[in-house]
Amino acid sequence: MHALEKILAKASEKSSVMAGEIVTAKVSFAEINDLYLQTVYSFKEMGGTKVWDKDRVAFVFDHYAPCPTIEAARNHAEMRAFAQENNLTYHFDVNAGVCHQVMPERGVVYPGMIVVATDSHTTTHGAFGAFGTGVGATDMATILLSGELWMRVPEIIEIRIEGTAPKGVYPKDVILHILGKIKADGAVYKAIDFTGSYVEQLDVAGRMVLCNMAVEMGAKTAYMQPNDLVLEYAGKRAVRPFVVEYTDADYVYAESHVFDISELTPQLSAPHSVDNVYPLEDVGRVKINQGVIGTCTGGRVTDIAVAAQILRGKKIPEYIRLIIVPASAQVMRECMDKGYIQDLMVAGATITSPGCGPCLGAHEGVIAPGEICITASNRNFPGRMGSTQAQLYLASPATVAASALNGYITDPRTIL
Repeated sequence: MHALEKILAKASEKSSVMAGEIVTAKVSFAEINDLYLQTVYSFKEMGGTKVWDKDRVAFVFDHYAPCPTIEAARNHAEMRAFAQENNLTYHFDVNAGVCHQVMPERGVVYPGMIVVATDSHTTTHGAFGAFGTGVGATDMATILLSGELWMRVPEIIEIRIEGTAPKGVYPKDVILHILGKIKADGAVYKAIDFTGSYVEQLDVAGRMVLCNMAVEMGAKTAYMQPNDLVLEYAGKRAVRPFVVEYTDADYVYAESHVFDISELTPQLSAPHSVDNVYPLEDVGRVKINQGVIGTCTGGRVTDIAVAAQILRGKKIPEYIRLIIVPASAQVMRECMDKGYIQDLMVAGATITSPGCGPCLGAHEGVIAPGEICITASNRNFPGRMGSTQAQLYLASPATVAASALNGYITDPRTIL
């Protein structure tokens, strides 16, 4: 079996499972973000009074943090009341950050577990050797009642990445390149196992970027065999003992795709689809109005560090905005300790509170009709960050920083 199948088998109290089989699995941890107050309503409509395990459920207020509207504030108030009624052990309010960052930081995500959240980018947690997947409000309500989720065991495809990334090429470039080849519908309801020499040496932050974007290919979940860096990270934080599962040597994938990134160049996803990907050098001189570095894809310490490296001692041109959204308060504190935030502020960047920021077009940097934004976040659909008449380009944090410095889309290798 594959490691993911072993995780599902153990959680379903079976000796083995296979693709296509329906299983009912015990959930290790469930998270509800502040878009999903309906989960509370559905839970109560089903007769729920107390969640199945107060140590395995958390709310994370990240999409509207702090609240930009009265409606969002009212939603938060109702969710806080539910959390208090259930005496939840873990609660992440508006001062915490993005769910996919704060949960691993707090140690509630670790290898071998099943983590379920009301967020499609829960595939991120495959970076830790966990089975992570997103669900809707009604499914989450049943999980809060029972601690279980039924699902079809997904087929598993391998994306093997070999080689060493050249200077100026980052995990976001690698996953955009893969997305451009696999396409947005290339892995619908499948699990993606990222393997290969590139993945084996990749740090925790880089692994999270690749797994985060797996859902943009339609994946049910993503997986990476934990390396020493992951085991060190999880070992320091995990709130429970964990077991790392390993894929059997004779396991046969449903599909295998091989990418050699040794000569890859910075990549760019152009409007209006994540799989509309080009080498950056093929895109002409595109003027921008705004850059965004942050959120659950591009807001970690390494992302903000490279932006500070590019912008330190320089000035962002007048009428160009650069929004920095740290993925968590912990990330923000570390970036402040290292001087990255100060360097970026001196250069003219705007620092927002940790969270999702403008990624979903709610606040903290939405864009106007006709404007062009380059962003290190994960989606560029029409209207994703504000007006449906705006244009969004996806890129690495380094490309975003270099572009903000020049006022037009720029190859970071010319500056690094």
